[in-house]
Amino acid sequence: MGATAGDASGLTSTVVFRLGTLGTVVTDRFTREIEGLGLKPKHVGLMAALGRAAVASQQELAARMGVAPSLMVSLADHLEDLGAVQRVRDPRDRRRQVLTLTEEGQRLLDRCTSMARTLDEELMAGLTEKQRKALAEALHVMAKRAGLP
Repeated sequence: MGATAGDASGLTSTVVFRLGTLGTVVTDRFTREIEGLGLKPKHVGLMAALGRAAVASQQELAARMGVAPSLMVSLADHLEDLGAVQRVRDPRDRRRQVLTLTEEGQRLLDRCTSMARTLDEELMAGLTEKQRKALAEALHVMAKRAGLP
């Protein structure tokens, strides 16, 4: 039998619903923060992936990020226009485009990281240090199980 209105065991009490709703709110706030830099969350995700991998092909990055190759091209084009990434042909395979994060890209990524940390502090302001640590550990386990970094 389904939950009744106001029933704490209903949809709104599920982790899926709460993480999804909170994720939407947090993503909207982060999006507003970074738009002044000419970026969207997927641009930041691409720069973060390059920051971890140093050099990667557009196809590898598209697969890693779970986006269509055509979207990867668009993201890379925008970041290249900002001077955040450099795109070069792989000398071993001329069909392959390799992306690297430039100094400007690292600077932008650092600014985005700072903005994210500020939002983290606002989001977790009501948590004790013990709760913050438990949340970080739980999110790490969940992300790892989902195949995320």
